Amino acid sequence: MPQSSAPRKTLGRPPRISREEVVTTARRIVDAEGVDRLTMRRLATEIGSTPMALYHHVRNKEELLVLLLDDYATRTLHRPELPAQPRERIVAAAATIHEALAACPWIVEVLTADDLMAPSALWFVEQIVDGLVECGLSPERAVHGYRAIWYYTAGEIVVRVTAAQRRTDDDRPTYRERVFADLDPSELPRLAQVADQWSPLTAEDTYLDGLRALVDGLLAPC
Repeated sequence: MPQSSAPRKTLGRPPRISREEVVTTARRIVDAEGVDRLTMRRLATEIGSTPMALYHHVRNKEELLVLLLDDYATRTLHRPELPAQPRERIVAAAATIHEALAACPWIVEVLTADDLMAPSALWFVEQIVDGLVECGLSPERAVHGYRAIWYYTAGEIVVRVTAAQRRTDDDRPTYRERVFADLDPSELPRLAQVADQWSPLTAEDTYLDGLRALVDGLLAPC
């Protein structure tokens, strides 16, 4: 009786994959293990494809992180009822972006990648730029103003989240706390005056205060 042969593997191109599958799988890796564990090779293995196949959708890991950021924004950014007054509309739109992104556990590693380009996020960018134009800026200056607001928002999240992680990971005094404990009042009198309060003061959430000050500065007459 002839022996049945085992099924032969079909050679050829790996199965076609979609950008949605790439982003969904990358998000699963990042949510479970962190951004550091996300590599193109690991992602290809999880999908059952090859790294070369991924490059049809993303050029490199940095672009993949941008797609992850856009994906997160699409799922979490919800359009609020914005104030009619353009100055307040700018503040409300930026504050909504800040609140959504600050809640993302892996946001620090991704925030420096690029601007938000998801369609859901661009609506907020539109509100900020439009509010700046309504307040008297040219469209070109409004774009520069938006960039300043974005840099402030992203930077505030990165610094605050990183500082919070540092305090959680180690109970020992930080380098900054040790430096402030030894300040010379004769050389740095103002800093020495608030040295004991520096850590709690700088840990306060003052994002909105800073945002309003930034917007006021952008709209101040030249």
